[in-house]
Amino acid sequence: MSPPSSSGVYVSRGVALLLAGLTAVLLLVLVALAALYGSCAHVQPSEQDSPRVKDTVLSPPGGQERAQPTPAHEATVGTSQDWRPPSGPWDHLRLPPWLVPLHYDLELWPRLRPDNLSTPSLTFTGRVNITVRCTVATSRLLLHSFLLNYKQVEVWGPLARDTRNATVGRVLVENVWFAQEMQYVVLDLGQSLEPGSSYELNLDFSGQVLEVGSEGLFLNLYTDEDELRALIATQMEPTFARHVFPCFDEPALKATFNITIIHHPGYVALSNMPQLGQSERIDVNGSRWTVTTFSTTPLMPTYLVALVVCDFGHVSRTERGKEIRIWAPKDDIANGYLDFAANITGPIFSFLEDLFNISYPLPKTDIIALPAFVNGAMENWGLMVFDESSLLLEPEDELTEKRAMILSIVSHEVGHQWFGNLVTTSWWNNIWLNEGFASYFEVGLTNYFYPKVPMNMIFFFTVLHDILREDHALELRAVSTPGGNFTETREISRLFDIYTYKKGACMAWMLASFLSQHLFINALKSYLETFSYSNAEQDDLWRHIQMAVGEQSIIHLPATVKSIMDSWTHQGGFPVVTLNVSTGIVKQEPFYLEKVENQTLGSHNTWIVPIFWMKNGITQPLVWLDKSSMMFPGMKLSDSDSDWVILNLNVTGYYRVNYDELGWKKLHQQLEKDPKAIPVINRLLLVSDAFALSTHNYIEIETALDLTKYIAEEDEILVWFEVLVNLINKETIYDVNNYALYPLLKKYLLKRLNSIWNTYSAIIRENMTSLQDNYLSLLSLERFFETACWLGLEDCLQLSRELFRRWMARPETRIPPQIEKVVLCNAIAVGSDKDWEFLFNLYINTTEEQDGLHLVHAMSCSRDPWILNRFMEYAVTVVPSHFNETNIIQAVAASEVGRYVAKDFLVDNWVAVTDRYGTQWLDALLYILGRTVSTDQQVMELQRFLGTVLEEHQRILAQAKLQAMKAENLKNKKRIARVVEWLRKNT
Repeated sequence: MSPPSSSGVYVSRGVALLLAGLTAVLLLVLVALAALYGSCAHVQPSEQDSPRVKDTVLSPPGGQERAQPTPAHEATVGTSQDWRPPSGPWDHLRLPPWLVPLHYDLELWPRLRPDNLSTPSLTFTGRVNITVRCTVATSRLLLHSFLLNYKQVEVWGPLARDTRNATVGRVLVENVWFAQEMQYVVLDLGQSLEPGSSYELNLDFSGQVLEVGSEGLFLNLYTDEDELRALIATQMEPTFARHVFPCFDEPALKATFNITIIHHPGYVALSNMPQLGQSERIDVNGSRWTVTTFSTTPLMPTYLVALVVCDFGHVSRTERGKEIRIWAPKDDIANGYLDFAANITGPIFSFLEDLFNISYPLPKTDIIALPAFVNGAMENWGLMVFDESSLLLEPEDELTEKRAMILSIVSHEVGHQWFGNLVTTSWWNNIWLNEGFASYFEVGLTNYFYPKVPMNMIFFFTVLHDILREDHALELRAVSTPGGNFTETREISRLFDIYTYKKGACMAWMLASFLSQHLFINALKSYLETFSYSNAEQDDLWRHIQMAVGEQSIIHLPATVKSIMDSWTHQGGFPVVTLNVSTGIVKQEPFYLEKVENQTLGSHNTWIVPIFWMKNGITQPLVWLDKSSMMFPGMKLSDSDSDWVILNLNVTGYYRVNYDELGWKKLHQQLEKDPKAIPVINRLLLVSDAFALSTHNYIEIETALDLTKYIAEEDEILVWFEVLVNLINKETIYDVNNYALYPLLKKYLLKRLNSIWNTYSAIIRENMTSLQDNYLSLLSLERFFETACWLGLEDCLQLSRELFRRWMARPETRIPPQIEKVVLCNAIAVGSDKDWEFLFNLYINTTEEQDGLHLVHAMSCSRDPWILNRFMEYAVTVVPSHFNETNIIQAVAASEVGRYVAKDFLVDNWVAVTDRYGTQWLDALLYILGRTVSTDQQVMELQRFLGTVLEEHQRILAQAKLQAMKAENLKNKKRIARVVEWLRKNT
């Protein structure tokens, strides 16, 4: 543990006079005690380090004049870097329940000046008065604090109920020290605080503004109106408030805040609440600063405290009498990049207010687009912070999925104003109550703005599709962990993952499905109303849902809501539900990434599974699978060709569905006979489930392939997308050198593509705007177009040439962005040297990294080895270093022809490459090259190459990776052999 950065001993002048009468022996004892409890530093920093200013003193309670502190003694600095405090509450990662914070008066003064942006390190000073209530008698106080230095610490109290005319005593602070590992500052007092009484903690502190990252108080440098500019912003979630001010940094310890920001007059200051007033302050150098105060916040946790100091402009909208301001650099405002976000935010608030029948409680909302914010977006009450890429919509993005992405992110953060801000989870182990529900309401809001896109389709593609690929029976990550075991910052931060967001949203989706939307929303209203301005746990939600169920007689559940939902949230993974249509028996088992016979790995309880289903085109009543195996006689099928059944109707449950051989056969026969009898979402789900189950050894690959026979009759591009994603996977086509597959796939698919190709090629040529209201189709178009061209569909290749030539002649005529990457790749693959040089000149002159990556990918599509070799030479000798040119080598190595060229190039030029770029990018290259190996000889060839360029420990790691990749490639090769055989029989 590093030594504490700063600490000190603080007493009042009166106490100092008393101490003057004590003997030298007593003084020595106090020094010894101070050394025991913590390393101490000088009490008073110099004025140069922390300039004194006029009118900066926060008054103590009762209106008393604050006496300047006089040090009782100056303790020794920590004895050694191995020093440890004695055992105590600071050893625990949760605060002891001795004090409850009630209110913070917080003043922060970041020393940001627009005329001095080259300062190597930017500091801030601050002071906070925290009103607390004592619950347990204690003479030792713990607050969260990290990398803060302290100048003055005082404790006042006990406070009278009316402190305006009361005389309030001082509580002696004998020592101040740090428990660094647990991020506490510890105050040793001269007497115990009284239970039931209130006190005020006064702390003056300072710290550093982070130049990179987004934890605590951080800096952004950017260019606006052709000038270098800077701003300061905060990110407190989950445990970074303690980086900015001493506090009780746990989500259940809500308090109100009065925030004051001192800033340069050239900047505007923003915080959670509206500005209350402004005044002026002059520092010791005569510089004038603006003091901006803000209204008192509602009760809220420290992680929602927010401030921004910037010289942005803003656009305003008013929604139901409340102002919404969107802030960004002035250039972005002038270009209209904020208009889309400004126009959707108010309606999103209104939608959720009407849904919950609970008004947004704050009088205003500010939303700010930061040039760099690695968290993407943060829901701070009244001051939401976004990375500009998540908020700004440029005109060229109007006809892309970017509009839906911005809508989704804004909806998510606004959803937090109820789930997270109004009602806050008691501890981070239940953070899914915030993030999962915000993600769930994203889906409903996206459907509200895109009514032509079915809600269950949005849910499948934006939520379920991703999490089902990650979750499995051996994944120990449960959505909720009883007991709140996650305490360290790194553990808490890891909870903000796909399970919290997307699996959490699946839990909400499943609840709404089996309860009915009406009952579900009524239960949420009760939950939100009961816990407003307070905290809740998972069981609180279950209890309110149970109350709503008990107040009606239509919905009947097989167990309590808690029993049902705990079976999903308290264990990792999800079930595979298998129906035997010959017997009507349904069973459940955990989903494993590799299914083997008589699998016993892991220990799972059964899930209580809601099953919506359809038989012969007729929706059936909900049934529940609450045992490992149950019989449902209605699911038993006859020998009739028209008899079929599907489970998980309308994708209502979080599980995969399997059928016995007869069940799958009847479904693919029904698809060939009349696909529209099966809802489109279930046609999509059948393909998804079948290919996933075949990949993981639950069914044969041929069963999944049989479902594609009808695809010529499929007019829904989203279903086509799912088929193509699973059937045409370049990872398993190019890279295992199985060239028998391509001609068979081409023959099988091209004749089935014609109908839907004619529809979408006409849209591309004539009216791309017609897809603006169906953003999922826009998302699917790239894969569809890419496949058609890859299969050699002549009209697709011709369309690529047309679009490329038109763009070369008139660069302002943009290629539709959904297919731009594919068009450029195809044009270069069949084009001339002149076409390649045209793109290369664009690349050299581009300033946008994303544009550069698109061009690199396109240029690597050349079929000429000499061009690809020259391209890599350029990466080492010619290309300017404003981009990561190792992307060029990686892109070439990943291409169909380039994978052979790249290996030889690296052998011949390794010294030059590593001299310029180092070796840190080799892992990515190893993955690209390793995808081609499927024999021991190929592994040895790569190892020989790597042996000449890697250190010994790197070679050992690389060898293990190559062997694992070889095993995976061999598995894929066997799978492809079966696909080839099936295609031969069915083409």
